[in-house]
Amino acid sequence: MNTVKKGLMTLLGITLIGTQLVACGSTSTSDSTKTADPAPSDTKETTTTDTAKKDEAKPVEITWWNFPSFQALDGEVGKYEKQIIEAFNKKYPEIKVNLEMITFEAGPEKLNVAIASNTAPDVIYDAPGRILDWAKKDLLAPLDDMVTDEVRKDIPEALWKQSMVGDKTYMYPINTAPFMMGVNKTVFEKIGALDLLPLDRPDRTWTFDEYKKALQAVKEKAPDIIPSGFFAKSQAGDQGTRAYIANLGNSPFLNDDYSKIAINTDKAGAALDWIRQGVKDKLVVSGSESLTGGDVNDLFLQGKLAITLNYSPVLRAQNATLKKAEFEDVLVPFPTIDGAKPKLEPYLGGMAIFNNGNDAKIAAAKKLIDFIANDPEWGRKDLIQTGGLSARSSITGLYNDPEYTYAEQAREFYTNPPTIVDGYAEVRTFWFPELQRVLLGKATGKEALDSFAQKADEAIAKAKADAGK
Repeated sequence: MNTVKKGLMTLLGITLIGTQLVACGSTSTSDSTKTADPAPSDTKETTTTDTAKKDEAKPVEITWWNFPSFQALDGEVGKYEKQIIEAFNKKYPEIKVNLEMITFEAGPEKLNVAIASNTAPDVIYDAPGRILDWAKKDLLAPLDDMVTDEVRKDIPEALWKQSMVGDKTYMYPINTAPFMMGVNKTVFEKIGALDLLPLDRPDRTWTFDEYKKALQAVKEKAPDIIPSGFFAKSQAGDQGTRAYIANLGNSPFLNDDYSKIAINTDKAGAALDWIRQGVKDKLVVSGSESLTGGDVNDLFLQGKLAITLNYSPVLRAQNATLKKAEFEDVLVPFPTIDGAKPKLEPYLGGMAIFNNGNDAKIAAAKKLIDFIANDPEWGRKDLIQTGGLSARSSITGLYNDPEYTYAEQAREFYTNPPTIVDGYAEVRTFWFPELQRVLLGKATGKEALDSFAQKADEAIAKAKADAGK
């Protein structure tokens, strides 16, 4: 199999890749979880009825790097992961798992350095934006041998497209959630404008005009609250701004065969122009060009923002203990011009294995992934701890919460996300600079989207050509 070392030269010049997840401000911790010295054995899969064989399992040590994919226990980042490892070692005492927690801010750069220096971890829990890029650079071990026919059929095609390169699977899908908007429901209740939200509709779809009326009501009746958020700094959270503009303009982000950018339409350009005007009209947060997704999320947590545009059930769960003001937050889809069904990008979390050239480590990493995703007891617990929905269609009803019930339904709005496009890692770097040009008055919305499309199309074509060599 190919090793990470073989991909060294392709990674030496790589720039920092922003997170596909929402921007978060978690604290980095590093830890190593050890097991008792096991008796020697072979590395093959063992069964509970084959005790002698299990006793002979050869010890193997793997390193697991993890973003804060699971909610912290007792305020301690990584505490839940330690519990996973402890339970895993009861089944596989011969596998020692070294855990290192990394942050969404510093983690991507740390991974790039580790890959370039041939010190990548063995296994990681991450999202398609980075994982598919690594797979295309031949840095990962394929996982097809651990995907059963049952699992293959139970996970929607849109999610498999985010987990595969060609006909090979490189990410094991675990949790998902639709990226939507978050609303401070309490604000609308206090100003008597709850009826302006689409919460009484089963699918909660709404029009651009209805959305603007809701923002105007906040501006007039709650002048100390910012009606809506927007941001254009860094790369994190780009899926929020991307889907926001695409839906406001009823425009797809990519064409049907994912070969070109399609969001540079007149309607999407007009939506971007409206956002710039919204800043002037105090319907959109001021200084958007210099705000990150994390900055806007903080405003929402402080109760200073009525509607945020980069939200999901996962972020809602993470925010539950981080709120600096008491309010109820609910989920709504992005509005569209005529109230048509929105197109929502799916968040997907899953695990991948770096091909570090050691078959025993790869086999051990697969056992850890299978335990986290499919163990009869821990599989369900792990899903709930992510705050997300199961990637598997048959696993529902994990939460007794109407917002999760709605999120389950909103999966019908899933569309294929840009993360599957060739050259995505470079494509996303062109997005926010163009948004900033509009917000600073240096370009119209259409001009900025045309400029983005030109640069992105060139990156896509180049990536396709390189892949064909």
